Amino acid sequence: MEMMAMKKTAAVFVVNLLLLVAFCSAIESPQYTLIHKESEFEIRLYQHSVWMSAPALLQLSFQKATWNGFHRLFQFIQGANLNFSRIPMTAPVLTTMVPGAGPLESQGYYVSLYLPVKFQATPPLPLPELSIKPHKFASHCIAVREFSGFAKDDRVVKEAQKLATCLSRSPWADSTPSRSSYSIAQYDAPFKTVKPRNEVWVDIDAPDLGCKSVDVAAY
Repeated sequence: MEMMAMKKTAAVFVVNLLLLVAFCSAIESPQYTLIHKESEFEIRLYQHSVWMSAPALLQLSFQKATWNGFHRLFQFIQGANLNFSRIPMTAPVLTTMVPGAGPLESQGYYVSLYLPVKFQATPPLPLPELSIKPHKFASHCIAVREFSGFAKDDRVVKEAQKLATCLSRSPWADSTPSRSSYSIAQYDAPFKTVKPRNEVWVDIDAPDLGCKSVDVAAY
């Protein structure tokens, strides 16, 4: 047991070290146009893009689901694909809640990583044992609220509630999907201790802003 614990600790250290190198480099992010901004949130129009997505459907903890999904995605970009391609790290790491029975309740998550422009047209095929697959992210609008600090289980729910409250007081109070879903976008390495950047994302249907209605949680 002690040997297994040491191996697990060593593996976590290696992943964190590689992440340090990755996040210290200039990295790509999905392109968007800012179409509305208020003090508490903004609305962005994201372009069509391809992400790699890892399901964590039996995991109800946001933190555990994010680690589980990202660990497999990180193996993929480090060469665990049929092309043996090394893929640059991108941001954000996006954890999307699959809606449960009640408001903001989850029955699992999908963890996704944006693919660099070089790999958008022909994504490398992941090794089957990783249980991940490409996800086509349709062009649509997203309401976004930024927050700093660690994205922990209780914190992300509170931040999602804050965004929901902001939207309920806006002209787009009835523009969110009928199912209460949200995503958490994390832009920094997990060991960054000074104001790590995070965002809550909620899909929004706002034809007046040129936004199409899509379901970001439909994988």
